[in-house]
Amino acid sequence: MKVNNATLAVWALLIAFLVTGSTALCEPQRIVVFNDNMIHFDDKDSGKYNTETVSARDYGRVITRVVELPKLSNPTHITGHLVLKPIPKDELEVYDRWDRGGNVRLEIPGNPDIELIKFITAYGGRTEYDVDLTPMATLLQGKCLLKGCVDTWVSPAWKMDFSLEYVADSQVVAPTWVKGILYEESFTREKMGDTGVQVDVDVPAGMKRVMMRYYVSGHCTDGTDADEFVQKDNVIRVDGQVVHRYRPWRDDCKRFRAVNPYCRRWTDGSWSCDYSRSGWCPGDTVAPLELDLTDHLTVGRHTVRFVIENIRPKDSKGNYGVWKVSAQLLGYRKTD
Repeated sequence: MKVNNATLAVWALLIAFLVTGSTALCEPQRIVVFNDNMIHFDDKDSGKYNTETVSARDYGRVITRVVELPKLSNPTHITGHLVLKPIPKDELEVYDRWDRGGNVRLEIPGNPDIELIKFITAYGGRTEYDVDLTPMATLLQGKCLLKGCVDTWVSPAWKMDFSLEYVADSQVVAPTWVKGILYEESFTREKMGDTGVQVDVDVPAGMKRVMMRYYVSGHCTDGTDADEFVQKDNVIRVDGQVVHRYRPWRDDCKRFRAVNPYCRRWTDGSWSCDYSRSGWCPGDTVAPLELDLTDHLTVGRHTVRFVIENIRPKDSKGNYGVWKVSAQLLGYRKTD
């Protein structure tokens, strides 16, 4: 029997699938995780917008879905596409006109959640983002539980679309080890004190390079001064040694005014969405700080401590400074 090249190619793919349980992606593959799913707050009926595949937690502010993602055998570029849409109340108003913190994250049993995309909504405006999630490729395959969150206090509030696109890319160099070491939505003076939080990490053998991704944004419960509009030092220590100290700050918020239709203009002519803030702008994603910690996180066990200095303590009215923080370690077997 004569066997042509096409037949041989088919048999090669079949054998690869049987041996590895996965196939190379020949064409871009798009996985829809959330599609027009409601995020809201209702302490009496958090699940009133649940669907067959998407369910709510935290009074409706967190939506969850279990999805089956492609199993990868070759280098692959992954893009996360996110759309946030306020719910119209009438022709002139939306239900939630405020800027709200939120994220899309991956649940890892027994470990802190992995933030994939961290954002602050616009003041009642629609926003849309494409984010490179290739560094998370080792985790974004097989069965995964994904969460979408907006820290809203109204119902209805926002709708979320989120999808993942997988494209084969031989140039991609992704980490072989990804570990979430911190996820904290309420990093406060009362909760963390002056010493912050310490975590133990075990770096596996074979890592030629170890990076940290640190996501952080500073806020305050009454919208005045610290810790949203006042710079505060964030300090990261490894085994007791300070490896990085910096003040998260964004002074380019004015360029997002067009997506903030409900921001307030003050008597001095300034717009609330334009103000510089502790690491974020209304209507934009919060990019992670990326640190090369190869010289500090060698193979074996280490302690990592996160401290935010001079967080505003709770006052007589119950208001205080609060930070939203997460951190991940990424280990590469190659140095390129």
